[in-house]
Amino acid sequence: MLFYRAALPLSRRTLNLAARTIRAHRKKTGSRWRRLDPAQQALLVLVHLHKGETFNQVAAGFAVGTTTAWRYVRETTALLAEQAPTLEQGLRRARRKGWGYVIVDGTLIACDRVAADRPFYSGKHKQHGMNVQVVAAPDGELVWTSWSLLGSVHDTRAARVWKIAERIKAAGLLGLGDKGYMGLSEAVFCPFKGRGKPQWKKDTNSEHAKLRSPGERAIAQLKNWNILRRLRCCPHRAGEITRAVLVLQIREAG
Repeated sequence: MLFYRAALPLSRRTLNLAARTIRAHRKKTGSRWRRLDPAQQALLVLVHLHKGETFNQVAAGFAVGTTTAWRYVRETTALLAEQAPTLEQGLRRARRKGWGYVIVDGTLIACDRVAADRPFYSGKHKQHGMNVQVVAAPDGELVWTSWSLLGSVHDTRAARVWKIAERIKAAGLLGLGDKGYMGLSEAVFCPFKGRGKPQWKKDTNSEHAKLRSPGERAIAQLKNWNILRRLRCCPHRAGEITRAVLVLQIREAG
């Protein structure tokens, strides 16, 4: 086995957040001695989430067993996911900051599946995965992410499951969505569909696209954590992992 030194492009405050979370959990549960202290466990988890290294790789790097690395990651991601803001909390923050609208979008968290697993297959993305809904600020700042649904679930249906339009309307805001949200609600504006549109509709679609484009930045921030590019674990953990990454990314951006 060969070892080498490597860097992780994250700030100390992100590490401190994860370490404080672990330390508080150990104190609450009365956990006894462990192989790694809270800071080392937090670093192990960040390496796994951000670099996407396997449990075997992080276990070797931190001189622990593979099962121990798996247990540390499962424990910490669950604790972090519990801290993720609710959609209502995110929308209240949007109101305080004076935003007039938010951007609604969906993304597929790819997973290792075989062709027979049709419920996980997304016809839009042509691959297997889990559907996660994302709400972002006008500048692309992450506001909220949902738990996960099967990849075959359409964005409109997913938005209805999580009652995104109703909650945006109740907050006194508007939402901007792509054509995948057509017919969802009057609270979520979508571009016009069809060919041969009059010029005013083309101009409206152009302005709509400019306002929505920062939403792609929000999803890019999530996918910058390599673990979300392709899951090698149970696909039903996609929502928990995404929400844990959301908490870390908000801290990193703050």
